Amino acid sequence: MQSSSVLSNGVEMPLLGLGVWRVQEGQEVVSSVKHAIQVGYRSIDTAAVYANEEGVGKAIQEAGVPRKDLFITTKVWNANQGYDSTLQAFEESKKKLGLNYLDLYLIHWPVKGKYKETWKAIEKLYKDGEVRAIGVSNFHIHHLQDLISEAEHVPMVNQVEYHPLLSQKELLTFCKENKIQLEAWSPLMQGNLNLPLLAELSEKYKKTPAQIILRWDLQHGVVTIPKSITPHRIEENANVFDFELSAEDMERIDGLNQNKRFGPDPDNFAF
Repeated sequence: MQSSSVLSNGVEMPLLGLGVWRVQEGQEVVSSVKHAIQVGYRSIDTAAVYANEEGVGKAIQEAGVPRKDLFITTKVWNANQGYDSTLQAFEESKKKLGLNYLDLYLIHWPVKGKYKETWKAIEKLYKDGEVRAIGVSNFHIHHLQDLISEAEHVPMVNQVEYHPLLSQKELLTFCKENKIQLEAWSPLMQGNLNLPLLAELSEKYKKTPAQIILRWDLQHGVVTIPKSITPHRIEENANVFDFELSAEDMERIDGLNQNKRFGPDPDNFAF
């Protein structure tokens, strides 16, 4: 669980983390984040729009693990994009989380006409030492190319919907070529795991379908942040470092791709 990816600026990012999308503020998020940290997770991914940053912060305070050992990510929401409003949104997130700095700050969605100004603000935060690494979320190749054309820093991370039914091979290749770490949200397809191949591989490797998918992520060099509020599932999702999928089975999982999204397409999202 301590395995990490080294980002383009030398910062180490854990390969496996806990996502908290749709986890309720209050006891639900505090309990799940605290349990994850106590069983060995070191990366927690939240966002302003999730409305649970305060609970994440409370869990961090109560978990008993040194701050320097954790990797905390949050994101600026679409309504707050723009230069000054991004700087303000960052301060609000930092305050809610109760932290002096963040490990990773992301643009949540590529809001047309705004993401370049937003990125300038995020670059300032990075230069000022407020955040250790910076990146984007839900950016297609053309968004990345447009941003990079005027950016001082290439995004270090791109967090996107990524799973066997949406394997985004071209985007993964582009990110690797440009030293952008791809990170998967909704890696477990929002629970839609009932695929014959996953059942077959689950039997072969004596692992759950979820563990097969998370292992597939890792072997493609993709950081993954499965969400769960159930203690045994939080533990189960982390138990993916003691086996390896064969090259043939990796290809078979690749072959499941249907370009199917469970979330919005960044090109057709009502910002």
